Amino acid sequence: MWVKRARIVGVRVARLVRTGARRFLPGIRYLLRAVQRKWRRSLQFRTVLTTLLLAIGSFAVVGAYLSNQIANNLFQERLAQAESETRYNVKQVQDTFDGAQVTDQSSVITLVYDTLNAVEGRGSVIQRRYVFEAMPEQTKPRNRWVESRASDQLTIGVIPPDLRKAVQDSGKDQYWASTQFPVGTEDRPGIAVGNKVTFNGTVYELYLIYDLNTAQKTLDEIQNVLLAGGALLVLMIGGVAWYVTRNVVSPVSHAAVVSEKLAAGQLQERMVVKGEDEVARLGASFNHMAASLQEQITQLATLSQMQQRFVSDVSHELRTPLTTVRMAAEVLYDAREDFDPINKRSAELLYNQVERFQSLLADLLEISRFDAGAATLDAEPTDIVQLVSHVIEGVAPVAAEYGSAVTLNAPAGSIIVDMDDRRIDRILRNLILNALEHGEGRPVNISVAANDTAVAVAVRDHGIGMTPAEAARVFDRFWRADPARARTTGGSGLGLSIAAEDTKLHNGWLQAWGSKGNGSNFRLTLPLRRDEPITRSPLQLEPVNVGLPGTGNQQTVLLLDPPPAASTPAVAAPPVETPSVAAPSVAALRVEAPPVDAAGASGAVDGGTTPDGFTDDVTDGSVTVGRMIPDNGPAGPRDTGTEGRA
Repeated sequence: MWVKRARIVGVRVARLVRTGARRFLPGIRYLLRAVQRKWRRSLQFRTVLTTLLLAIGSFAVVGAYLSNQIANNLFQERLAQAESETRYNVKQVQDTFDGAQVTDQSSVITLVYDTLNAVEGRGSVIQRRYVFEAMPEQTKPRNRWVESRASDQLTIGVIPPDLRKAVQDSGKDQYWASTQFPVGTEDRPGIAVGNKVTFNGTVYELYLIYDLNTAQKTLDEIQNVLLAGGALLVLMIGGVAWYVTRNVVSPVSHAAVVSEKLAAGQLQERMVVKGEDEVARLGASFNHMAASLQEQITQLATLSQMQQRFVSDVSHELRTPLTTVRMAAEVLYDAREDFDPINKRSAELLYNQVERFQSLLADLLEISRFDAGAATLDAEPTDIVQLVSHVIEGVAPVAAEYGSAVTLNAPAGSIIVDMDDRRIDRILRNLILNALEHGEGRPVNISVAANDTAVAVAVRDHGIGMTPAEAARVFDRFWRADPARARTTGGSGLGLSIAAEDTKLHNGWLQAWGSKGNGSNFRLTLPLRRDEPITRSPLQLEPVNVGLPGTGNQQTVLLLDPPPAASTPAVAAPPVETPSVAAPSVAALRVEAPPVDAAGASGAVDGGTTPDGFTDDVTDGSVTVGRMIPDNGPAGPRDTGTEGRA
C-alpha cells in the first residue's frame, strides 16, 4: 500500500516537473537567444558583461583566499591559547590530586567535583568545558569511587576516537583535535585538548573542550563584509565600464549610422562633433571625408549627366546627316557595276561602314535611354520557343557564311513568358551572332528549358572560348577580349551591354561561362511571370561536356545545315515541311523526333546524348540539355563563369 502511494506521489511530482519545464523552458530559451543576439550586436554590452564576469571571478578568487587566511589565523590563535591554558590547568589538577588527603567516598567525590569545577568556566579568551573519564582496561582499586565526570550535556562521545587513542597510548604528552559539541539545541565548533592525570592510583583522561563559536561568528561577519563589499565593488566596476564604453562606443555607433545613410545616398549627413579629444578628431575627419566624397560624387554625377546628354544629343544630331550619307552610299553601291575596280571597291567599303556607323548610332541611342532611365518594358505573354526559332531563322545567312550548324533543343509545346519580345529578340540575336562569330565554324547549340518560376535559354559555341577573367568583363561597354581581332560582323561593342540592360528590365539573369579552346556558354534566365523572383535557373551554366557535340535522340531540334564540307547529324524521322531559309547554302529546317514504339506512341529516351554532348535524361517526352536542374535542385555552379546578373 505504501509502495503504491509512493509511486502515485512520484508520478505526480514528475508531471509537475514536466509542466514547469514546458512553461519555463521557452522563456529561458528566449532569454538566452536575446542575450546571444545582444552579445553579437552590441560592443558596449559585450564589454560591460565581460568586465563584470572578470571582476566577479577575480573577487571570488581573492575573497576565497582572504577568507581562508583569516579563518586559519583565527584557528591557530585559538589553538595556541587552548594548549597553553590546558597545560596550566592540568598541572593544577594534578597537583591538587597529589596533595589530597581523603579516604572516604564522599570526600573523594567532593574533591574531584570542586577541582574540575574550578577548571571549567571562562578562560582568558575562550570558554571551556571538560570531560573526565577513567581509562578502560585497568584494575579497579577499592578506593576508586569516581568513574567519569563531564560539563552539562557533554559525554565522552564528543571526543574524537583518534584523540582518545592518542591520549591513551601516550605518556604525559598533550594532544588536540577539532570537534563539535552540543550546547542547548545547536552544535558548536570547538577544540578538544587531552591529557592524562592520576588520582589514588587510577589513571584518568582529562579533556578540556574550548568553544570556538565566537571565532566562527567573527569569521562569518568578515565573510559577509567581504561578500557585500565585493558585490558593491562589482556593481561599481560595471557602472564605470558602462560609462566609459558608452562614451567610446556611442560616437562609433553614430558614425556607423551616418555611414549607412551616406551609403544610401544621403550625402548631406554628418556626425556631431563635441570636444577636442581623439573621438572628436575622428568625427571631424569623418565629416571632412564625407564632404570630400559628396563633392566628388556630385562632380562625377554632373560629369556623367553631361556625358550622357552629350552622347544623346550627338546621336540625335547625327541621325539626319547619316541618313543623307546612307542614301548617297546606297546610290553609289547600286551603281558600283559601272565603276572601275578602285571606285567599285570604295563604294562597297563606304556602304558597309555607313551600315556599321548606323548600327553603332542606334546602340548609342539605346544606351543613352538606359542611362537616362527612359527605357520602359512592354511585357506581354509570348511563346519564347517560337521567338527563339524566329531568331534562328533570321541569323541563317550568317550561319551559312561561317559554316556553323545551329541546333535548338527545347521541350515540346509552348513556354509562355511575360516579356518584351522586341528586347528578348535583340538579346538572343546578339548572343547567337556572337556565338557564330567566335565559333570558328563549329556547331552552335541553343537550349531552352523551364521550371515552375523561370525559363532559361543557353547559347553554346565550341570556338575560341574565353578565360574566367575575360568572362567577368564580357558585359562591359566597348570591351573586346582581343582588340586586334577584326569585327567581321560589324558589331559596335555595345551588344552585350544592351543585352544586360534589357535583362535587368525583366528582372532576369544574364550569365557567361567560357573555357579557352572549348568555347563559351551564355545563359539567359527570365521569370515566367512578371515581377516574380528567380530562385534557380532550369539550365546549368557550365556545360557538363565541353567537347564537340555528338549525335543523340532529340525531341525538338531545329537544324541549320552548314555547307557541304561540314557533317550534320543523321535525321531520325522524315523531315517536316517548314518555311525555307533565304540563303543558298542553308537547307530547310528539319525536325528530329524521338523513337516511336509499336503502338505509335512516343517512347521515353534513356541515356541519350544531346547535340551539345550533354546527358539526356528524358523520361516524359521532353529533352534535357546541359543537365537541366530539377525544380527542387540547386542551381548550377557559377564560380567558373560570370554572373552578368541584371
